[in-house]
Amino acid sequence: MRQVNGPEFTTRFNEYRAAQINGLLAPGFSTRQGMRALEEVFAQTMPREMGFDYSGMSFQEQVASQGVPPTVVLGFSVLVVFLIMAALYESWTLPFAVLLATPIAMFGALAALWLRRFELDVFSQIGLLMVIGLAAKNAILIVEFAKVAYEGGMSLVDAALEGVRVRRRALFMTSFAFILGCVPLWTAAGAGAVGRRILGTVVIGGMLTDTLIASLFISVSFYVSERFGPAPHAVAPPVSAPAPLSGGAGDEPSGGARR
Repeated sequence: MRQVNGPEFTTRFNEYRAAQINGLLAPGFSTRQGMRALEEVFAQTMPREMGFDYSGMSFQEQVASQGVPPTVVLGFSVLVVFLIMAALYESWTLPFAVLLATPIAMFGALAALWLRRFELDVFSQIGLLMVIGLAAKNAILIVEFAKVAYEGGMSLVDAALEGVRVRRRALFMTSFAFILGCVPLWTAAGAGAVGRRILGTVVIGGMLTDTLIASLFISVSFYVSERFGPAPHAVAPPVSAPAPLSGGAGDEPSGGARR
């Protein structure tokens, strides 16, 4: 028996001898930016016969980024919302009045993301999906009331304006309640704060744009979709039953022969 110097154990990863590297992100940088910096330093300093791979949460993030493209996910979500609206309203044109406000809300979300110097990562994509649903919900509040008023006999212009006038207060109340509830995400601190800030930035930027700007165009999109769509089915008034003939039991019918 003799004493030797050596490691207590050998680290292996995918059956290769490996060395584990753990990194901490500087404040204000996302995980994607950190992984990109590690890849650049590895390519500049390590020999060619050495490789690298991710494990844990970094591996899951890599798999998520290499899956279905974000454009496909967003397009499929818009398609699902369109089909649900078409089934709800029983119309192929009226859902456009709901969905035309969605691009404006998404533009506001991306603008807020750009102003805070954040990247379009997994957290921002989740926030964009939320913005699509919330923007559609705000449009439904106005379109549903305008549709009922239009089918009730009101003119198309008056129905569109009436829907905005009556339902805009409810839209403001629900939207600003949600925006204020997401303020802690906007100002998050501590471990994982960057992901929460990105999510809060996307949702708050999209909802502010949808509430203050996109909601003004909902009545216009409703007018356009109904103007070029099929006319609503007019409800026919109920036909009253003919009044019975007056007369006693002993009256004889007119025009009959008398014995």
